[in-house]
Amino acid sequence: MIKRIKKYTTTNTLVVLGIVLGIAFGTLFPELALKQKLIGTAFVYFLKMLVVPLVFASIYVAILGLGSIEHLKRMGLKTIGLYILTTALSVLVAIIAMNIFHIGEHVSNASLEYAKASSIAPFSFETMILSFIPTNIFAALSDGKMMQIIIFAMMFGVASLYLTQKQQEPLINFFTSVSEAMLKMAEWIIMLTPIGVFSLISYVIAQQGIEVVLGLYKYIFVVVGVILFHALITLPIVLRFFTKINPYKYLSCVREAPIMAFSTASSAATLPVSMRVVEEIGGVDKKTASFVLPLGATVSMDGTAAYLSVAVLYIANLAGVTLSFGDQLLLGVTVVALSVGVAALPSASLVMMVVILNQLGLPVEYMALIVAVDRILDMCRTSLNVTSDLIVTKIVDEFEKRR
Repeated sequence: MIKRIKKYTTTNTLVVLGIVLGIAFGTLFPELALKQKLIGTAFVYFLKMLVVPLVFASIYVAILGLGSIEHLKRMGLKTIGLYILTTALSVLVAIIAMNIFHIGEHVSNASLEYAKASSIAPFSFETMILSFIPTNIFAALSDGKMMQIIIFAMMFGVASLYLTQKQQEPLINFFTSVSEAMLKMAEWIIMLTPIGVFSLISYVIAQQGIEVVLGLYKYIFVVVGVILFHALITLPIVLRFFTKINPYKYLSCVREAPIMAFSTASSAATLPVSMRVVEEIGGVDKKTASFVLPLGATVSMDGTAAYLSVAVLYIANLAGVTLSFGDQLLLGVTVVALSVGVAALPSASLVMMVVILNQLGLPVEYMALIVAVDRILDMCRTSLNVTSDLIVTKIVDEFEKRR
């Protein structure tokens, strides 16, 4: 265990160094930083390569490991309930912050990138629900449609619980081996993290430019402030409330996963790292991690929900529209509901923003003001998404161990 802790500590140190050097390289040598995007992209692709087989195998093995439908119901309800709770709290923090700091006035869009947001296809709850159901599981596996994969894996696992033990054994042995092989590959890829982080950060800085970031500093500070408050105050309180664990000690142990999420801006790409860290250092049982984390990578979106709340209220201020308490309450409920439908991929929340702006009657075109810094904030909110997953996983694991 001590050797493992030393290994991750060394990796974390190199990752932080990679972030710092990446910022400097992207600022001083933007042309070179733009050309070396291939390195960071390849790193993310290697991680995403593992996600589909890892998620499918992990959820299947976790469900069979639970042993009964009653155990599955108990763990599933706790997991979903906790994910909804943490998402709702993140939205509440964001709305309170925006009511304290009235940002959004006298902002010029002269030098900012314009996004044709109004061209995005309309969204409906019916479409979202139907999109969860895989009409062709092989197509879903090929396209990496995570929610469809999770639904099928859960149904496949539940159906397997009704098989005889003799019928279950070859299935569970096969998928256990697949899961272990994916985690071993993840261990190799994790060794490349410092290089991948350096490439990704330097590219983002070179592409967006420091000037654009500074032009929206108030908006950025509020978003980052809300994310940090939820990660360092709200979520630790939730963990402490449900368990007797020191939240900051736990978060310090599993910090590699949020750092990885920050660099990749993808919950899905971070999943192999999250699973390995919570099991080896966080002390979470493998069955719990295999069930809770893959589900969280798709449905737990604390960072996205907080970001959407701040962004929509910011746009309302820009447009000179005052949202009443009822409007803000509707915003909160809508964000919590829609966050489940956000894919675990970079910048998918922009689609959700269009839906919310249309629902509240706000001008979609104002979204162009914040697109320029979306990638940077995407990294921050993805890190919070993963932090929430780690917290909920630990809480569910403690509940299971008490039994």
